[in-house]
Amino acid sequence: MQGNEPTYPVYSPAAVIGLFNNALKLNATVNLIYLKGRYSYGGGKAYVNYYYDFLYSESDSTSIGVKMPGLLRSKIVNNEVYTLRGFIEKRIKNSSIELVFVVDEIISQEEKSVSEDDLKRYDLIQKKLEKGSKDLETFIRDKILQSETVRIANIYGHSAIVQKDFYEGLDISSKDFEIDEYTCNITSATSISDLLNTVSAAHYDVIALVRGGGDKQSFEVFNNLSLAEKFISLPAITITALGHTADETLLDKLADRRFHLPHDYGAGLHSVLSKLTEEKSNSRALLIEEVKKDVSKQFVEQVNTLSGQLKKKNDEFTEAQKTFKEQVEQQSKAFSEQLKTRNEEVEKLKKEITETYGKQVGTLTEQLVKKNEEFQKLQENAAKQIKELNTSFAGQQKQRQEEMENYKKEIAALYEKNIRSAINEKTAALQAGLEAAKLENARLDKKIQEQKTDYTKIIMAAIIALVIGYIIAKMV
Repeated sequence: MQGNEPTYPVYSPAAVIGLFNNALKLNATVNLIYLKGRYSYGGGKAYVNYYYDFLYSESDSTSIGVKMPGLLRSKIVNNEVYTLRGFIEKRIKNSSIELVFVVDEIISQEEKSVSEDDLKRYDLIQKKLEKGSKDLETFIRDKILQSETVRIANIYGHSAIVQKDFYEGLDISSKDFEIDEYTCNITSATSISDLLNTVSAAHYDVIALVRGGGDKQSFEVFNNLSLAEKFISLPAITITALGHTADETLLDKLADRRFHLPHDYGAGLHSVLSKLTEEKSNSRALLIEEVKKDVSKQFVEQVNTLSGQLKKKNDEFTEAQKTFKEQVEQQSKAFSEQLKTRNEEVEKLKKEITETYGKQVGTLTEQLVKKNEEFQKLQENAAKQIKELNTSFAGQQKQRQEEMENYKKEIAALYEKNIRSAINEKTAALQAGLEAAKLENARLDKKIQEQKTDYTKIIMAAIIALVIGYIIAKMV
C-alpha cells in the first residue's frame, strides 16, 4: 500500500517566498535603471554606511524604499526632485517581497516648481506666523500658579500602544494634569478633522496628535491642507508628537509645540512642572522681589494716576470756585437791587397803610363816641321806664290788696248763708291762688331788685302778675 501512495513536494512558507523572489528576474532587477521622484528622508541614522529613505512619485503619494550610500546622501536636499541611477534589490520582509532601489549615482536635481498646494502651504504658514504661537510652558506655569488644572486631550490611532510611552515620560506629574484620551483613524484626514471638531467643542486647554511612528507613506495625512487649516483654527494650544525625528510634516510646522516622540511629549510636560517646583523652592526671595517690583510699579502708576486725577480735580475745583464767585457776585447784585426795590415798595406800603389806618381810626372813634351817647340815652330811658313800671306796679298791688279785702268780706257773707261747703272749696282755691300770687309777687319783687337794668324782664313779670290778678278776680 505504501508503495502506491502518490508523492508531491512539500514547501515551507519561507521556501515559497524564496522561490518567487528568485523567479523575479527582470531587466530592472539585474540592470541599472533610472528613477525620478521627490526624495524624502527616512530614519536619521545610517546602517553600514547606508541610509534608508523614500522616493515619491510626483503625481501621487506612491513611494519606493531607497538605499542611499552615505556619501551621496550628503548631496541630497530633502523633498527635492531628483533623477537617480541604480538597481532594484528584493527583500523578504513580513511574509512579503519588498522592492528597494539601491542608488548608484545622482544624475540630476530638478528645479522645484511652485505648485498651487505649495502656495497654500505657504499661506497657512504665514497665517500661523501672523496669529502667533502660544507658549506651552508659560501657559502651564500660569495655570499652576493660579491653582488651576490644565485640561489636555490626546488623540491616538485606534490600535495605538504609545500611551505608555507618553505616561512614562510624564512620570509622577500625571496627577497635576487632567488628561483625556481619544482615538480615530490616524491615517485619515477626515477622521482626524471630525474628532478635532468634537474635542474643540469640549474647550480643552491643550490638544495633541500623538503617534508612535509608522511607514513613511502614512505620514502624508499630516500634510493634508484641509486638515492643516482646521488645525491652526483651534483655540487650544496644539501639539504634535508623531514619532519621526527626521521628517517634519505641515502639522509639525503649524503646531504651537512639536515633540519628536510621545515619550518626549510626556517628559516635556514633566520638565515644566519640575522646573516650576524647583523655582518655587529655590527662588522664593526672587519671587518676593518680583512681587515687590510689581507692587511698587503698580503703586507708582496708581500714585501718578491719582496725582493726575487730583491735579485735574484741583483745576476743575478752581474753575468751579471762579464760576461760583462770579455767580455769587451776580446773584448778590441782583439780590441787592431786588432788596432795594422791595424796601421802596415796603415804605410806600407803610405810608399808604398809615394814611388809611389814620382815617379808619378817626372814623371808628367818631362811631364809638356816637355809640356811647346812644348807650347813655338808652340807659336813661331804661331807668325812667323801670321807675314808671315800679310806680304802676305799686299802685296795682295796692288795688289788689283792697280787692282782696273786699273778697274776704264777701266770702264771710256767703259763709253765713249756709253755703260753707262751696265757700270752703272756693276759699281753698282762692287761698291757693292767693298764696301762689304772693309767692309770684315775692319772686318778682326779688327779681326786680336783682335786675333793675333788665327792663324787659320787669315788664314781663308785671304782665304776668296782672294776668294772675285778673284770673283771680274772675274766679272770685
